[in-house]
Amino acid sequence: SSECGEFWRDTCAPKLIAYVRGMGEERTLIRYHVEGKVGVVTIDRPEKRNAMTYAMLGDFIETVGRADDDPATTVLLITGVPGAFCAGTDLADLATVPGEVRGLRGEADERHKWWPIAQARKPTIGAIDGPAVGMGAEFSSQCDLRLASTQARFAWNFVHRGLVPDTGAGTWLLPRIVGLQPALRLLYTGEMIDAAEALRLGYVLDVVPSEDLLGAAMQLAETIAAGSPHSLGLVKSLVHEGLSSPVGDHMARHTAALAACIKSDDHREGVAAFLERRPAQFTGT
Repeated sequence: SSECGEFWRDTCAPKLIAYVRGMGEERTLIRYHVEGKVGVVTIDRPEKRNAMTYAMLGDFIETVGRADDDPATTVLLITGVPGAFCAGTDLADLATVPGEVRGLRGEADERHKWWPIAQARKPTIGAIDGPAVGMGAEFSSQCDLRLASTQARFAWNFVHRGLVPDTGAGTWLLPRIVGLQPALRLLYTGEMIDAAEALRLGYVLDVVPSEDLLGAAMQLAETIAAGSPHSLGLVKSLVHEGLSSPVGDHMARHTAALAACIKSDDHREGVAAFLERRPAQFTGT
């Protein structure tokens, strides 16, 4: 009938053409774009809940490093396509690699090789929608700040695979985020917790509906990005290095950082902006 013909022409045919064209195109599973002063890294493999192959992991590490080095950005936002953050390592891909030679594939900046997000110099925000399991939970731990959707779930299920947390973040950062006993419970049991429990533990800053997650994360990122990039980088390094150093060593680093700030263009601009009652235009120097 004519209605069937119109339906095929207007609905089915365009989808089929797009599908056939797409078959010859290589998908970008790790995407990066810039919005204002925010660099956004997105994991885009929804059919596998963003599970990581070795090749994807290499791309992810490289992309986070590139985003960290991008002079156009002040804050990094790590997320996944809607409904997914990262469901861990793709075990089907893992099974193709002999155990004795398993490791990171691809070329990775040594600075970002093991903790690509935590070792970024810029503030990082994780926007978690859907499961963050295994390596995905580790990635979320590496973020400085975490926002979750009501659909987010977290599990460090490594003991059920005969492993320890694969990036080391679960055994070092997680206890510092939620405390020793809650961290050990999560690591020993491998249990899945929902967003409400993650909020109760203080693991995430806030829980919002899925449709509001990226907007809330971008608003937080833009608020942070209004600060001096020079100061933000120093604050991050002082806090992270201070987690495992004596107070005397910390104060030596603090004094050096404060002296560098006082001599910086950003400090002069911050004072001038306050006195002139205008927004500061920081350069990161």
